Parts: sequence; structure tokens; C-alpha cells
Amino acid sequence: MNATAVIADDEDLPRAELRRMLAAAWPSLRVLAECEHGAAAVEAIDQHEPDIAFLDIRMPGLSGLDVARAASARCHTVFTTAYDSHAVAAFEAGAVDYLLKPIAAERLQQAVQRLQERLAARTAAPALDGLVEKLAAQLQQQHEQRGGTRLRWLSASVGDTIKMFGIDEVLFFQSDEKYTRVVTATDEAHVRKPLREIADGLDPEEFWQVHRGVVVRASAIARAQRDELGRFTLSLKNHGEKLAVSQAWAWRFKPM
Repeated sequence: MNATAVIADDEDLPRAELRRMLAAAWPSLRVLAECEHGAAAVEAIDQHEPDIAFLDIRMPGLSGLDVARAASARCHTVFTTAYDSHAVAAFEAGAVDYLLKPIAAERLQQAVQRLQERLAARTAAPALDGLVEKLAAQLQQQHEQRGGTRLRWLSASVGDTIKMFGIDEVLFFQSDEKYTRVVTATDEAHVRKPLREIADGLDPEEFWQVHRGVVVRASAIARAQRDELGRFTLSLKNHGEKLAVSQAWAWRFKPM
């Protein structure tokens, strides 16, 4: 059976190992793209329209769950995860499959068989919005149970002065090479932390990634304007700057 797939995992070795194992378990499967982060995975799915997406749940910025939401009903999804606790009962409903890292050849073969059966029967890929929300809530609960903490303050050096920014004041974060620009309604500065590290400490319900280099407070967004090419630009309530939304995150602004 000729089928196509994309693989997304931010770690090189697991990504390469999955491709090697797929070549052995499903020789006719064509892997059209290997992606190092979620935004690239969404772009690859848009470009190649694969039958299957193998998505690591935990990726910085746009997670595997975010990618699944963006690609909902367009391809079959298999999540990969290093944590058995992520393999919640929702997977057993059969809408999606999961592979626990390190991936066992026998378990991969089971997933391949299920995918082949669905493709042969021309079973439509399911809409995953509800499932993704359920998984995201369980992952957040597990994060908190493991002692995960949210970022509350950031400090920035400006000359001989240290500025303190409460996270509740921040309108958006913008990547600037090795620094991150922190912007409030009345002030801004650069902190010596990459955006990826800051984003890991933010509440994803309060702060939305809208571009590979931009994370914005959802409640600070006044409107999202779409141009003739379908690209969104955000206007903020308490700041004059406009923020571009990349295609990978445009799903956030689809009409409800």
C-alpha cells in the first residue's frame, strides 16, 4: 500500500530512529518531511497533504497536540511520547494511536497495521479538537502534579539598572537572536533568555504562540485582521505595535 507521512520530533536521534523503523515495518511508506518543530510540521502537512503524521507530543512552541489541532481531519495522527502517563484512555478510543519511546518494533507494527486498515477502508481521518483539548488538560494536570511551576517574574539589565517585569504585565514576547524582547503597555526590555525557555514557563491558555518568534497574551489581542492572501495581523489593546501571525498558528483565529 502506497502511503505518505511526515515525522515531527525536536530531537534528532528519536526522529531518525522512527524513520529507520518505519522503513523496516512499512517499506512502501514514503516519508515526505522530517520536522524539527511543530511549526514546520504544520507547514509540511499544508504543503504535502500526507496520509499520516507522526507527532511528538512534547515539542517547544507548537506542540504535537497543537499540530494535531491544526491538521485535524486532514490526516491520520500517531503521537509519540516518552511518558507512559501521557498514553491516556482517550487513545484507546481508536481515534489516534500512540507510540511510547523508546519505540518497540512490535508496538510499531501494531500501529502500522491499524493505519493500513484505516487507509484500505478509506476511513476518514477524525476531527481531533475535542480529543486534543482532553489530552492537553491531562498533560497540564500531570505537569502540575510533577511540581511544574509557572514563570512569575523576569529581570532585565538596562545599563546599570535591573528592571523587573511581572508576567501579568507582559503583552508579548518577541525573539531577538540570543535575547527575548519583553513588552508591557508602558515599557520594554531585552532579557538574556531565549523565547523557547520563557515559553516553557508560561500558561498556554494565557499566552499564545502566534509566530515562531512571538508569544502574545491572548487577552491583550484586540483583533486579528486577515489580508487578501489569508495572512493575519494582530492589533493589541494597549500597544500600537502590529504582530504578524504565521500560517502555522493561523488556526487560532478561525471563526468560532
